[in-house]
Amino acid sequence: MEETGDKKGRRLSVTSRRELTGVVATRYRASTGRDKREILDEFAQVTGFHRKYAIRVLNRQVSEVAASGNRLRRPRIYDQAVQEALVVVWEAADRICAKRLKQILPVMVSSMERHGHCTLDAEVRQRLLTMSAATMDRLLKAIRQVSSGGRRRSGIRSLLRNSITVRTFSDWNDPAPGFFEMDFVAHCGKSVTGSHLHSLVLTDIASGWTEAAAMVVREQVLVAETVQGIRARLPFPMLGLDVDNDSAFINETLLNYCREHGLELTRSRAYRKNDQAWIEQKNGAVIRKMVGYGRLEGLGPAAALARLHDVARLYVNYFQPSFKLKSKTREGAKVNKKYYVPATPADRLLASDRVSVECKQQLREVFAALDPVELLRQIREAQGRLSSLEVGGQAAPPPVAHSDARVFVASLSIAWQNGEVRPTHRKQARGSRTWRTRVDPFAEVWPTIEQWLVDSPDASAKELFLRLRAFAPERFHTGQLRTLQRRVKVWRNEMVRQLVFGASLQSSAEITEPPLVPT
Repeated sequence: MEETGDKKGRRLSVTSRRELTGVVATRYRASTGRDKREILDEFAQVTGFHRKYAIRVLNRQVSEVAASGNRLRRPRIYDQAVQEALVVVWEAADRICAKRLKQILPVMVSSMERHGHCTLDAEVRQRLLTMSAATMDRLLKAIRQVSSGGRRRSGIRSLLRNSITVRTFSDWNDPAPGFFEMDFVAHCGKSVTGSHLHSLVLTDIASGWTEAAAMVVREQVLVAETVQGIRARLPFPMLGLDVDNDSAFINETLLNYCREHGLELTRSRAYRKNDQAWIEQKNGAVIRKMVGYGRLEGLGPAAALARLHDVARLYVNYFQPSFKLKSKTREGAKVNKKYYVPATPADRLLASDRVSVECKQQLREVFAALDPVELLRQIREAQGRLSSLEVGGQAAPPPVAHSDARVFVASLSIAWQNGEVRPTHRKQARGSRTWRTRVDPFAEVWPTIEQWLVDSPDASAKELFLRLRAFAPERFHTGQLRTLQRRVKVWRNEMVRQLVFGASLQSSAEITEPPLVPT
């Protein structure tokens, strides 16, 4: 079976097509009429070109291209002199990008010529000023690579970050107790500027055991020392740490510490907080709940914060059950989640078969010596101390700390009457407002209204308002009824106090100005 012209044309190389085009084009242009049509049909069949495209190809002056085997090139517009002038102006402009250089180029050239720094030929100057930003980038590409030293090398922190294994949310599976997520909680109030305290928080993935420590500054050596202190008070061994990309965590100090003590160090992906979902949940449910959102600065608040963390760790880990996700399935747009029965971190450790007998015995001994009510009393006392040290806080006075647990237990039955019991979350006390924010619409007619009230003390504010509108309907509107009701209520309360304390009702109700509204 004979192949079609299209398939034959595709099998021809570029060089073969150029040579064939050069030979056929000469014969095609020398022919006329019927001969041209036959040559065109044959050429289109062999090359696979469309008939109209074949006509354009054969009418081109391609004989020289076919002979040399090279493509036609545009004549070079910007020669070496123009490139040299461009480099000089680019350096004088402090190596800015081509798009910015294009805008300032006329000013730079004129200024440099005016001060005698360069003298450009008229043609070179014209070509330089008409050059596009893309052409500038192309001519400066090789020069930029030499001047910048090539590709920027990765910094030390980038090398450290790349050497630490990335662990995502789905990579945890079912780890043994001892793998902790670590993060900072800033106690900066409403502004992150300046120096403020931080809480270094660690949460065990398997059990939810949470530890926290107060830190005056975020410093890598201090982080390693704090981790060492937390390890010393843990009832089970620490096996690994998972951190975010904070420079206080991604550094040689912490990396060397983990290597020396056999800890596995991993990190989350940048800008993916869900990779550390466990620690993020504890930051709000434990740390923020205990400490609040105020600003803490200095050594005094740091000591109070450390005291609060020391007491809260026992209360949270031994007496605060939490949920743990069992499974999650998606049905269309609905996500169904199932949880294990709520349990405390200590209970989960006691139920785990990957915790040693010695650790479980230590947990039972500590639990037997703890009093949850006493721990809660100490937490409230530490929160009150911390609240009084907040920067610019001026919160309401904290409740009196009861040194006797029995008194504290008795106060729990009525604690709900005081609203928020955590001093760190109590709202700031606000003074009562004694000024008006709007013009009183009844100021001028109030003497008349007061006389009406003296004559008819049982009259309602609505009846009084209807009497006012009957005489001046254009002056008062229905939206002012609530204002009059408040004014009448204040007047009646004042009259009651005067009657109780023996004041004369008639003397207080005297009218010193003539009524503005007819009675």
